[in-house]
Order: sequence, then C-alpha cells, then structure tokens
Amino acid sequence: MYSNLNRRENSSPDNPVFNTWLRNILEKVQSREIPVEQAVQELSVLPYEKLDFARIDHHRSLRSGLPEVIFGRGKTREQIIKIATSLISRCDRLLITQTTPEVFQSLHEVISDAVYHPLARAITVNRIQNRIARPGIIVISAGTADIPVAEEAVVTAELMGNQIEKIYDIGVAGLHRLLDKLPRLRTARVLVVVAGMEGALPGVIGGLVPVPIIAVPTSTGYGASFDGLAALLTMLNSCAPGVAVVNIDNGFGAGYLAGLINSAGQEAADGEKY
Repeated sequence: MYSNLNRRENSSPDNPVFNTWLRNILEKVQSREIPVEQAVQELSVLPYEKLDFARIDHHRSLRSGLPEVIFGRGKTREQIIKIATSLISRCDRLLITQTTPEVFQSLHEVISDAVYHPLARAITVNRIQNRIARPGIIVISAGTADIPVAEEAVVTAELMGNQIEKIYDIGVAGLHRLLDKLPRLRTARVLVVVAGMEGALPGVIGGLVPVPIIAVPTSTGYGASFDGLAALLTMLNSCAPGVAVVNIDNGFGAGYLAGLINSAGQEAADGEKY
C-alpha cells in the first residue's frame, strides 16, 4: 500500500489518503499490534515535499543515514535557500556542494549556524551534539591542486560522523613522500585517494596496503588529460586489487562511500568486542 503512496505529489496534511495511512500505522504502534521497528521501516518511504522546482526527500536520512544533499551548481541562489531551509527544518544536518561564497552569505542570513568551507566549496550545518567521531578514514591528495576535491570528501565524511586524517601532496613524482607514510596508511579502515594528471597514485598505493581504496580522478592537468578523463581511465584500469573509482571531481561521492565503509567497519569491530 505505502509503495503506491510514495508516488503521490506531496505529504500535505490535506492529503486524506496519506493521513489515513499514517494514522493507521501510529494506531497500530499504540495498540502494540506492530513493533516500533516495523513502523520505522514503513515510515521510511513517506512521500516527499513538492516545491515548484524540486521534490524534497525529507526521509532520506531515515533510509540511508544522511539527509538529502543539495548539489549547488546549476541552481539559483533562491532555489538553494528554499530547499535548504525546508530540509534543515526537519533534520539535524545539511550539506550543499559545489556552491559559492555569495550563496553562503544569503543563506547565513536565514540559517545562522551554517558554515562555509572555501576549499571544498561546500556549506554545512551540523546540529548533532556530543558525537564521538569514528576514526578510520584517511584522505590523500596527489598534488596541491587536487585538494579542493579532497576537501569535499573530507567535509562529507565528517558530516557523517567520521574523524578524518589528511595527507596531501604525496604524488608519484616524489614517491619518497609516500613511502614514509605507509605505516600510517596501513592502519586505516578505508583510504580516499585523489589524483589528477595521469592518475597513477591510487594504483601505486593499492599495491602497498591491505586497505580498500576509493580513487577520485580530478580534472587537474594539461590538454591531453582531457579534464580528468586520462586519470579516470588510469584508475579504472589499475591492476592493483581493492581500488574502486568514482566520477571525475566527485569528492562528495568518495567521502560518502568512505563514511559508509567506516561505519560498517566500526559496527563490525564493536560486535567483535561483545
């Protein structure tokens, strides 16, 4: 039944079918006809909020652990502000990627605890208090020019509750800078390795550590790098095992995946203790 309701246009209080469905679930919980866990599972597919230009998925955090993320590029300032204010009214975290200081200035007027991360070109709001961050993720960049993409991964993973260690500018043009970091890299639960130019660094590290690697090609490079395509193809063709690849400049995707892996690894480690 609720799978059909998920296709409705909105979750307005004036929607009688939605209200009947929701009331039915709550009454079943109250009468102990169904357990709370089953109710949570059914509520995880609640309909979305419809704006003129967007359909906001307010219950994504219930399904996947992190609220819907706003991709700022291509959206107007007004659109971003409307989506952001709607999201943060019903959740405890907010992430806007690929955005600008000008958008932040306008957003900060209505969301006073918003924070702008200039290197990552991202805006965050984090209202979770007293959370102990999970260690286990190391973010690496091949060059200084790759740091903006690496920082997008850092900001994303941190918002998911992870403690991030950063090691920047250890590309293959100076491998001695990498070799003295190997003992530290081998203790991580997952590595995010960001590289442009020829994109060789993830494959090199993949042959040296027993740790899953999320490789991120960047558009850094001269003409024949084809805006990151050369790095992407190098990473996809790596002969080193344990290397997975996200899209060009997709620091967000890498940080999100690293957060999921680290969370699952932490849960498994905690389970082994008891």
